[in-house]
Amino acid sequence: MGIYLSSPKTEKFSEDGENDGLRYGLSSMQGWRATMEDAHAAYPDLDAFTSFFGVYDGHGGKVVAKFCAKFLHQQVLKHDAYAAGDIGTSVQRAFFRMDEMMRGQRGWRELAVLGDKINKFTGMIEGLIWSPRSGDGNEQPDDWAFEEGPHSDFPGPTSGSTACVAIIRNNQLIVANAGDSRCVISRKGQAYNLSRDHKPDLEAEKERILKAGGFIHAGRVNGSLNLARAIGDMEFKQNKFLPAEKQIVTANPDINSVELCDDDDFVVLACDGIWDCMSSQQLVDFVHEQLNSESKLSVVCERVLDRCLAPSTAGGEGCDNMTMIIVQFKKPLQSSSPSASEQFSESKSDDSSSKPEETELK
Repeated sequence: MGIYLSSPKTEKFSEDGENDGLRYGLSSMQGWRATMEDAHAAYPDLDAFTSFFGVYDGHGGKVVAKFCAKFLHQQVLKHDAYAAGDIGTSVQRAFFRMDEMMRGQRGWRELAVLGDKINKFTGMIEGLIWSPRSGDGNEQPDDWAFEEGPHSDFPGPTSGSTACVAIIRNNQLIVANAGDSRCVISRKGQAYNLSRDHKPDLEAEKERILKAGGFIHAGRVNGSLNLARAIGDMEFKQNKFLPAEKQIVTANPDINSVELCDDDDFVVLACDGIWDCMSSQQLVDFVHEQLNSESKLSVVCERVLDRCLAPSTAGGEGCDNMTMIIVQFKKPLQSSSPSASEQFSESKSDDSSSKPEETELK
């Protein structure tokens, strides 16, 4: 999918940061694709105790990925469950909330600004006309006020995005994923998948798609989308008799909670442009090798992108947008965590029967 350029755009956006407990580096590159549809979020200090990292891989356009990068972490903070310490519930609700927020006049206006369909000045003027309360800010849990306007019946975007986020609080790591971006942890150099790639041919995904009235052709939902879960893609979420988690395509994330221990080296979040070219273990091995001589994590990410970039568009692999985040744990974690083989993987969705292609931390 997507139109390729005659030569790749290899300029990279890179960033490094840290706090007392961790440091991170990230890099993203457009590559051979005609447009850049990835987005990301990195907040080492989401609050005094919590770090947030996310990779969003858009399809059919960039706006949903950019919307998630702007708003999803804010919604995690706002849910009542977050204040009660239930991060899993708050992040699951934030995924569903993205679809809700992208509907209607307010959703249309935000997406139009992010997609450059209207300039920011026009968006501001329209906001003043259609929503006197549009400048309320983000302090209140329910501040996404309904707006009257010519797009008040906007059903949401037909484009979509994966979402794979990692939230770290003290020794707890919570991973939420919808789509085929992936989170992997290196524990004593062994790669363990903390997310599952949601492809339509997985049994649990196939069952939901068929029950909701969809079909799978050539490995794609309704012959179109090669993902079974995503934020956005509203054309696949139109069955009024089914809840959001049972639609043909759902934003419902798998939630995986892991207790970190001294054996944990780093976590990687990356879009499928990376995983198309390297297995989880290959990437972990490559990062370890690079860290022997390079301390700047963004430079390690840049080297992964360069390694994955295809020399031409003939094969397809290595031609996608690429985004990668490395989160390295800075100091020993005082924890009596069980071994990787003993650790339990807790999921808030009902697809535990699906097996990933590679080792999963349980």
